[in-house]
Amino acid sequence: MANEAYADLLSRYEDLLRGERYDFEERITTSLDDYVQRSRDSKKQSTGWGCPRVRISMSELRSLDPELSNRLRNDPLRHLRALEAASHNIASESRPGYDKENVKVKVALAGPVSAAASSPRQLSSSSLRHLVCVEGVATKVSAIKPKVVKSIHFVPNTKQHHTREYVDATDPQLGLQAIDGSGRELPDRIINITTSVYPTKDNDGNQMETEFGLSEYKDHQTITLQEMPEKAPMGQLPRSVDLMLDHDLVDRIKPGDRVQIVGVYRALATSANGQSSSSGVFKTVVLVNSIQILGRDISHLSFSSNDVHAIRSLSKRKDILSVLGRSFAPSIHGHEMIKKALCLQQLSGCEKNLENGTHLRGDINVLMVGDPSTAKSQLLRSSMSVAPLAVSTTGKGSSGVGLTAAVTSDPDTKERRLEAGAMVLADRGLVCVDEFDKMGENDRVAIHEAMEQQTVTIAKAGIHASLNARCSVLAAANPVYGQYDRKRRIQENIGLPDSLLSRFDLLFVVLDQIDSDTDRKIATHVIRGHRYRTGNGSNGYDSDDDMNVDSDDENENDEEKVHSIWQRSNNVADTDYALSQAHDDADPHSSDILQHEFLRKYLHFAKTRINPTLTEAAREAIATGYAEIRSRQDDRTLPITARSLETVIRLASAHAKARLSHTVEAEPDVSTAMNILGFALYHETNPEAVQSTESKTKRPQVSDDGESDDDLSPIKRPRHEDIDEGIDDKENKGIDSIKQRVKEQILTIDEADEIPMSELCPDITDRNVVHSVVAEFERKNVVMVSDGMVMRIS
Repeated sequence: MANEAYADLLSRYEDLLRGERYDFEERITTSLDDYVQRSRDSKKQSTGWGCPRVRISMSELRSLDPELSNRLRNDPLRHLRALEAASHNIASESRPGYDKENVKVKVALAGPVSAAASSPRQLSSSSLRHLVCVEGVATKVSAIKPKVVKSIHFVPNTKQHHTREYVDATDPQLGLQAIDGSGRELPDRIINITTSVYPTKDNDGNQMETEFGLSEYKDHQTITLQEMPEKAPMGQLPRSVDLMLDHDLVDRIKPGDRVQIVGVYRALATSANGQSSSSGVFKTVVLVNSIQILGRDISHLSFSSNDVHAIRSLSKRKDILSVLGRSFAPSIHGHEMIKKALCLQQLSGCEKNLENGTHLRGDINVLMVGDPSTAKSQLLRSSMSVAPLAVSTTGKGSSGVGLTAAVTSDPDTKERRLEAGAMVLADRGLVCVDEFDKMGENDRVAIHEAMEQQTVTIAKAGIHASLNARCSVLAAANPVYGQYDRKRRIQENIGLPDSLLSRFDLLFVVLDQIDSDTDRKIATHVIRGHRYRTGNGSNGYDSDDDMNVDSDDENENDEEKVHSIWQRSNNVADTDYALSQAHDDADPHSSDILQHEFLRKYLHFAKTRINPTLTEAAREAIATGYAEIRSRQDDRTLPITARSLETVIRLASAHAKARLSHTVEAEPDVSTAMNILGFALYHETNPEAVQSTESKTKRPQVSDDGESDDDLSPIKRPRHEDIDEGIDDKENKGIDSIKQRVKEQILTIDEADEIPMSELCPDITDRNVVHSVVAEFERKNVVMVSDGMVMRIS
């Protein structure tokens, strides 16, 4: 019965793969050709090349045969063996003799297996021996070691060769029924763990010699996958799980990478040193079947056409940075200039990699130093809530290796492995360091390289490696004497070396000014935040969330509330302030703030979609401004170096991103950057710059649904040449005709409107070509794809 069951299972998978719906046969042939090409290139490099692996999505199997897909989830090892055997039969027909070196095609199942990918915390005993899909961050990566699969031994006395196969606890065949030469299962033979000791004598006592050149090995690697920091429950340590990688899957993950893996969750009966468990508790691992590297931005922000329309309308305001600044941490009174700087830090400048290998960072580093109780830590928390990827740490609780990277020793195998620190895990994100002054001097030196070169170089314990740490640093510190002493130089108050201070683009001195008017404003602001309640009983905008969308206006219909990007400021703390805001009667949102979720979407859209370039006028303005601040340098200010020049460029580029402009202008971008840098250096602002950037021209009005008066005019369609820039002209004529059709159909879509992917050239059967054309448009920021919908954004 078992033989018939396995034969029937093999036949079902073979019929499924031969179907024409997803063209699996061509995928298998392509994977074989890619393997042959990789093997040729690898032979030149004298490295291994693994095995051919064809990628099959679980959603495709589910749509073809839901019952078989469900059985694959519950009994993956047996079904994977049948699926790979069916793939091998098809591969042997299309490429006869491909397995002459005992290399067979393998199947990589693409996730997610269920509705959504799980984290290591969600793996439990009910998941054992099941197919799982896990997402996380790789924290520990071991070295690649060869594992013996089959050994060949020669007996000189008898001139005979002996063969022996090895099975360990991580072998996918463990526990399955053996298969004979004809491909049938043998119910009386179960594959069990074999000893890992090489035989030295045969049954007659003759000495045996191992033929290492004829023996067969496979690459093996162990990786520790930890749940993502932003998904870990508050106050709990992140959970982790060990991954076992074999064959071509090794050496694809680096420490700090965010990955999604599909594999079999299994309990190991023995430890790494061969000892069996006597307590009933076993070590659990995931036998990896496929790996997908996720992007650094795991923000899960979904953009609708209304969002894109509102973002582009809002960007036309001349006071856009002021709107973003007052919407950033609205529960904190004052600090307008610091909030604007933190918004620019979220946007960051433009990273550049020159042809000679020089890397110019685009991330902006900010340090806040000042008196206690001046909301420094709260500003850090607000930045973390806005940033898509943020890692928080404190000065006293972090060591140098904890921030960068460490070389640790595995407790089981005793081998050295690399473990990523906070700055490596926050690659392409934000690192918030509170109590920066409490960090030891030796630990602070470790982050010098990471802050400027944005790499972490390790040269210890025989391991030489360089890891990426492309992150912004936001640090908060207290003065040396507790309170800021105004009679001393700023370097004496901070107590940090100039070599570290110069790596911070902006250094803000936050003082606790004793002023009755300011104290009254702060007290009123805090008290109103505690007093005001929305209809559902939650706080006012003290909580920095979207639960407080104004519900007092009964005349406002529900549909307008849903699409509103504004939330009313119910916390105007001072009558004079309210009167000062009332002068702009033409703008009903002159004192309102953006919803928290829309603020995150705006900053993310501007950061990822816009890459501005400097104009000639901006270059001249930056050079003039830099020469001016260098001439004003004295003992009361921080040293102004060439890094300050790059700071102006980064701030101006970030301000251009805030305006969704593809060019950096002298006015207002460079003037605003110089204004913020001047405030950080001299604690003063240039009123002319503020007036020129915010009051020179009338602002376009943005309504609750994100539409501006300027949007009432007909939308100017981009020229055909603009979209042609995103098309590669080196494709063949068939691809060119499809690209031309897709381009013409996209031109018929209004800006910020969307169309289903299935309606783009529906008569073309090869949808992969259409998807590749749309992906090419998306890389050039012509369209954006979300949930199967194609949205035109420029």
